[in-house]
Amino acid sequence: MPKAAVVGVGHLGRHHARIYAELPDVQLVAVVDTNPRRAAGIAKRHHCEPCDDFRKIIGRVDLVSVAVPTESHFEISKTFLEAGVPVLVEKPIAGTVEEGEELADVARRKGLALQVGHVERFNPAVMAVQRLIGPPKFIESHRLSPYSFRSTDIGVVMDLMIHDIDIILHLAQSDLVGVDALGFGIISKSEDIANARLTFENGCVANVTASRISNKSMRKIRVFSADSYVSLDYGERNALIYRPTPQILSGEFDAGEFLRTIDVTKVENLSDIVFRDLVHIEQVKMDEYEPLKREIESFVECVRTGGEPVVTGEHGVRAMRAAVMITEKIHMHSWEKR
Repeated sequence: MPKAAVVGVGHLGRHHARIYAELPDVQLVAVVDTNPRRAAGIAKRHHCEPCDDFRKIIGRVDLVSVAVPTESHFEISKTFLEAGVPVLVEKPIAGTVEEGEELADVARRKGLALQVGHVERFNPAVMAVQRLIGPPKFIESHRLSPYSFRSTDIGVVMDLMIHDIDIILHLAQSDLVGVDALGFGIISKSEDIANARLTFENGCVANVTASRISNKSMRKIRVFSADSYVSLDYGERNALIYRPTPQILSGEFDAGEFLRTIDVTKVENLSDIVFRDLVHIEQVKMDEYEPLKREIESFVECVRTGGEPVVTGEHGVRAMRAAVMITEKIHMHSWEKR
């Protein structure tokens, strides 16, 4: 049975610890945190050892989750990888693209699993939808949340938007060729609100909005392809697919001729006809599970079998490179304090 540890048991890391403790085929042996009281509390809850220095558990674990502030991702992850320990590191993969590339290189050289915590890849709605749609032409996403006073070492692009960046890059399956973006900070020194427009080599366009200064939470994405439109709510884990009828897709549909076949005096709302005769709506069926648990189960399976993680180090670097391009565009705009 592989032995696991979690480094950093704050808001997110404590859930990593809980899930490892729940899995029947993994033994959680330690939790590490620079706050000894926090480490002791989580360790007591899950019957494992508390530790205040990640170096003390090297040689005693077979895999590790790293859920510390972004600025420490590189040092801790690299130390474990160099010691032969597979790593699940929370997003973003590291503080810079260069650090992320180095982590991915070390993992490849050592033949170790390096998985990046882009948990939305394991959202049941995302996993169900990506099997049902064709190549996207346009993608629009909104990720809004109240200010949490967490992840203050990074801006909203690296904090929240990067989740949608990873999903969009995964769906587009094409090289990113253009970025335009605007953002500004309200509470933080870095951006708290941001919007970006991404263009891809295959013609796909994405419009991405993120805010951590909203009075409500929203995590939604809409994907338009040649034969369908998908509306997906990450938080509700709900998705609808809108599919035009074969008559519409054939290109031979004539709205005027169609209306002449209908007694409009008997129709209360013409839009009802659209979703009765022209566009069909399908509720996507999906499994119910906790995305973070599925992510950790997938990581454990990769460690056990030597398989490729769903979200590799290279994927993490790809998302971060796009996020850096967005933040650079944001920094090109100056905002005067009024």
